Amino acid sequence: MNITIFYNLDVLYRKSADLFAELSEKAIQKHGKFTVALSGGSSPKAIFSLLATPEYADKIEWNKVYFFWVDERWVSLEDERSNFKMTLETLLDKVPVNKGQAFPMYKDGIEPEDYAKEYEAQIRNVLGAEGIFDFILLGMGDDGHTASLFPGEKILHEKEKWVDAYYLRPQEMYRITLTEPIINKAESILIVTFGKSKRHALNEVLNGEYNPELYPLQLIINRDSVQIFTDEEAGI
Repeated sequence: MNITIFYNLDVLYRKSADLFAELSEKAIQKHGKFTVALSGGSSPKAIFSLLATPEYADKIEWNKVYFFWVDERWVSLEDERSNFKMTLETLLDKVPVNKGQAFPMYKDGIEPEDYAKEYEAQIRNVLGAEGIFDFILLGMGDDGHTASLFPGEKILHEKEKWVDAYYLRPQEMYRITLTEPIINKAESILIVTFGKSKRHALNEVLNGEYNPELYPLQLIINRDSVQIFTDEEAGI
């Protein structure tokens, strides 16, 4: 794991976009495609907007990028809370991607648990039996959760499924998410988290007792492939 503390968020966003472009080039040279799983939220939105600018968009072979999502609220793709909708508006509609290579984590007319199985099949079809993403972009909530791996939830113990869905009672809604086993297989993981509200959880994740039931991001960080981009307000 490598931690970088930035003193300017614009630089943090730019370094994140640089990493995306660099990894895309390496992966495409290596095996002809770049497979990613993306998160929602304000930080990814800023990164995606930057990637859509000519400075970055012209560097990337978008028709060889395969887009999956880390997690999603079980809401329609037109809902303002949809991570897919945000990515579509900030990035996918602005660069020449193959829309058949973007796999939303939602589908009308199906139960979320059933779609989790279907989504895993889509991942296997693109990534193969090993299920190794080239790049996964994660965030961290104020409570130490990442993806839809929330404190105290049974999904933290999932070891077989790559994708699962469950009803998150505190939010009174279904969530669908990649699980710890497939996230930890990724060639490269970038965790972007910053601001005063994240300081306590990030300190516990990095320096506290190992307790992923309370701070689920601890399930992910102990690998060489993990980078954390943070700022001085949250950084340790």
